[in-house]
Amino acid sequence: MTDFWSFLLQTLTASGAAALLLIVKAMFRDKLSPRWQFAVWGVLALILLLPAGWGGRYVLFNWPLLVETVKSAVTGEFGTLTRVTAPIPLPPFAAPETAADWLYLVYAAGVAVLLARYVASYACLRLALKRGRRVRGERVRAVGAEYGLPACPAVEVNGLPTAFVCGVFRPVLALPAEVETDDKVILHELLHLKHRDVIWGWVICLFRCLHWCNPLIWLCADWAGNDLESLCDQRVLECLEGEDRRDYGRILLYMADEKYARAPGTSSAANGGRNIRRRIEAIARFKRYPAGMALASVCVALVLTVPLATGVRADGLAVDGTARLDELNYAMASARTVRCTTYAGAFDAYGKALLTGSLLYRAMCAPLSEQNELAALCREQKTSVWKWEDTGIPGLPDGSQNGYQVYNLTQVEENAWEGLLTLPIVNLDAPEDQQTYVWLAVQRVRAEKEGERWVVLPQEDFRAVYAYGWVHTPPTSCEQLPAVVYQAQAGDFTVQVRRQTVARVDSRVQSSNGFWSTSSYDYTPKPDGEFYTYSHYQEWVDYTGDPADKGKYTHLGLSCTPLWGDQERPVLRAPGTGDASGGSNWGDSWTSHSLEGDWDEHIALGGGGGDDSRPMPDRYAANLYLNGELAAELTLFPLGDGAWLDDSTPAAEISLAQLEGGAQADG
Repeated sequence: MTDFWSFLLQTLTASGAAALLLIVKAMFRDKLSPRWQFAVWGVLALILLLPAGWGGRYVLFNWPLLVETVKSAVTGEFGTLTRVTAPIPLPPFAAPETAADWLYLVYAAGVAVLLARYVASYACLRLALKRGRRVRGERVRAVGAEYGLPACPAVEVNGLPTAFVCGVFRPVLALPAEVETDDKVILHELLHLKHRDVIWGWVICLFRCLHWCNPLIWLCADWAGNDLESLCDQRVLECLEGEDRRDYGRILLYMADEKYARAPGTSSAANGGRNIRRRIEAIARFKRYPAGMALASVCVALVLTVPLATGVRADGLAVDGTARLDELNYAMASARTVRCTTYAGAFDAYGKALLTGSLLYRAMCAPLSEQNELAALCREQKTSVWKWEDTGIPGLPDGSQNGYQVYNLTQVEENAWEGLLTLPIVNLDAPEDQQTYVWLAVQRVRAEKEGERWVVLPQEDFRAVYAYGWVHTPPTSCEQLPAVVYQAQAGDFTVQVRRQTVARVDSRVQSSNGFWSTSSYDYTPKPDGEFYTYSHYQEWVDYTGDPADKGKYTHLGLSCTPLWGDQERPVLRAPGTGDASGGSNWGDSWTSHSLEGDWDEHIALGGGGGDDSRPMPDRYAANLYLNGELAAELTLFPLGDGAWLDDSTPAAEISLAQLEGGAQADG
């Protein structure tokens, strides 16, 4: 915790868990054993020791949504996202300026003061015990030997109302000097010693300090301390028989009026009159719990632990993607607390933001530095829907064309991916003979990690591409868009493989009425979505030698396979001597082509594609065959930045001119 808002988030998380635990414990107060009653506090301890939102999940409710909404309403700030880095107060990053900053300082000071008070109290107690009179401890050792328990040094101190164990590493049993301590009380304290219950006392004190201003946590701390004593009572009763058990109850009854205030780092049978009376009632109904109750206790604990441990996460907007202006604080908080956990999820939110015009969808995947600007745009337009002209898209997105697609998705850094986003568009001022075909809005975009969120950063303005040949639904490849070109030279021949990938998050929705089924497109972003990718490849060979020597070649063959990383070159299939070709979805291919007459120097060979989720290959291995003989073993490397459009020329002119010339656009 570094500021008031992270403190508030941690406190709300702790309070929700504490309230649920108190309700459950009240339901099972007299039904499950003291061991369960105390052990179940471990669930709350775990939640208090973990930062709120650890693992992207929150206990019971989406608390960040509430915190971010309140923060935006109070401060007018949208460009921050509250995170809890540690469950303890850390020094603030800057001097206090606002009321929230001062409140956090008050909280941190309260933690320090209370912790210092507990430490000072313990130090004074240890000093007082040093002044006590050492006793030989025969009775203490005798009680320990009778019940198989460890013993520790004992001292007698004037003014003590009852015995207690003090210390973790060098424990001491403190005994009242004025009265003789009953063996059953010594048994109680030795059981505390055996199970190191003093440690739990310190843990409870720590939580009191960290949550000194939270009455729910203080109530839980009191209950936990009482449950610890009840558990020790249970252990004592399991060691005793018959009349000794009743005597132990009478001993506790004598302690009911004592005003002893337990010091930190100690254990004591006395914990206040009201609590002792409850413990005596428990002794009256004491029973040894059967083995089956242990299983029941575990089941109840698991049912309680699972919702607290797994919690909830913000999987989608808590409001509609076109929220009203009067709920802007809540809507923007909802958008920025929805974490895009995958780069595909971030691309999906961005693409669907453009398709639907939702500024809130854009806020889901926008950097925090742009959140204030998006909120201002909502206020200016009095709606959370983009105006068409503000998106920069050179036309109206056509959602009927199966949404967006990302071409040539490439990992450019450890936590950064880039691709070419395409959207079918209409209402473009295009030539009459091109109106029946599809125009695409094209933009190079980048997804990168910002903390625990994936965000999308446009790398250029949108441009229009005339997708010649597209009439209806976009296919799995587009010749008017660039491809990554892999090339190598072998004598008079240049070998090229041109590869293009298309990625999209599956947003198809199937519905059926019993007679027929229909498919529609879901425009709701999927922040944890995954891409499925289609790869398309085409092989070319260009003859660059003397045209007079073309007659020497009567047959050409090529075998190719993509390679990644340190992958070794495999044995490639020989293509044979007839006119044939073949390949696989993952890029392996072989082609055999006859060269007859005055053959074209630009030779198109095999091609194909299929579902392939792998990234772009680092290189290709290829074998070139001439006249049926292996002529060269080649390694093809990518040429330049062939995955993107060239900024120097309008995209539509590039694609159309190159298409008429028989070549693919390669940037």
